[in-house]
Amino acid sequence: MREYLLVVVVAAATTYLLGGLTAKLARRIGAVPEVRERDVHTVPVPRLGGLAMVGGIGAAFLLASRLPFLRQAFAVSDDVRAVYSGVLVIAVVGVVDDTIGLDALTKFAGQVLAAGVVVVQGVVVYWLPLPGVTFSLPASQSAIITVLLLVVTMNAVNFVDGLDGLAAGVVAIGGGAFFLYCYLLAVDQNLLRATTGALLAAAVAGACVGFLPHNLYPARVIMGDTGAMVLGLVLASSSVSLTSQVDPALITTGGSGAAGTLTRLLPTLLPLLLPVAVVALPFTDLVLAVVRRVSAGRSPFSPDKKHLHHRLLQLGHSHRRAVGLLWFWAGVVSFGLLAVGLRGSRTVVAVVVAAVVSGIVATLAIPDRLRARRRRRSRLAGARAEPPADPVVAVASIDEPTPSDHLTAGRAGPPSGHLSGEALTTARRDP
Repeated sequence: MREYLLVVVVAAATTYLLGGLTAKLARRIGAVPEVRERDVHTVPVPRLGGLAMVGGIGAAFLLASRLPFLRQAFAVSDDVRAVYSGVLVIAVVGVVDDTIGLDALTKFAGQVLAAGVVVVQGVVVYWLPLPGVTFSLPASQSAIITVLLLVVTMNAVNFVDGLDGLAAGVVAIGGGAFFLYCYLLAVDQNLLRATTGALLAAAVAGACVGFLPHNLYPARVIMGDTGAMVLGLVLASSSVSLTSQVDPALITTGGSGAAGTLTRLLPTLLPLLLPVAVVALPFTDLVLAVVRRVSAGRSPFSPDKKHLHHRLLQLGHSHRRAVGLLWFWAGVVSFGLLAVGLRGSRTVVAVVVAAVVSGIVATLAIPDRLRARRRRRSRLAGARAEPPADPVVAVASIDEPTPSDHLTAGRAGPPSGHLSGEALTTARRDP
């Protein structure tokens, strides 16, 4: 565990140190686009923060290759090198897109190219572990399924990257859950091939943690398409490396009681469901966006302002509260499934159910209370700001005649409060 923690710390520290430099680089080369209609920012924010993540992940891999235990990940397979070569390819595509912009088809071609670079080096889905049976896939089908999985995950993370800190936090949570599962297999079950998946998950989680100080609301720099696609590629590759290259039959299934239940659940449930759970939130947003746009007769890649995070803002949540809620749901789904799969006791299930209920209440009920509170504060502020009505006081002036005085001046003499010419002359003569 100490070596994994060291990998996380190095990935986080390197990403954090490079974050400020990428912001300066973005301003220098013009990667500070104007605010778009679908953006929630009010001022332009530098992109290219994903380059800091590329550096952080690379530093973590370099360190791991020198550590006694984690160097086994490089000995049992070339998955780490294959994944990082794909990271470099997709980083180039992302930088071009963040700087000058790419159309959807060109960017999709770049994603397929990066996924292909990973696949041709052996990171593919060899089999699908299902409860009670494992399906072996032909080489052609394995390559197609793997490329599809990598490309879809890259786009899913890109779609969810709509609020400051959202994508980095969601991927950090998902990567943390997947790392914990891989660690249990690599250490507790002595499966060396699970070390690669654990290393990939730890590196991507550490990079996200290091980037968050720059990316939390209000963000000083955003990851852009570069960072979103890099995160999606590494996260998906970690699941491919574990789920497809660790034969479920190698996982211990014996025993009775709690330990036996634990080991029986690992090959039948978690290898299939956990990779889906860790990216459940981005995938849900992706599926809803595609269905919504295709139903409206638009391209599935056409942008809009109806993603899950936009819906939360429309419900009345603040920027920070919306991000926190989506982080919460990502944690409930990924860690909740992991806890139920590993320790499926009634207490664990009850805690997960309570967390789900609390999330629903926080998502749907709290905005109504917040809006009511804001209305009350607005009414109170309006009542305090309104000046009191001045009392109407009738004051008779003896210096300025009224209109009625002028109308009656010719018939009834001078108006009250004024002296006639004769009286004025008399007043001047008499002391």
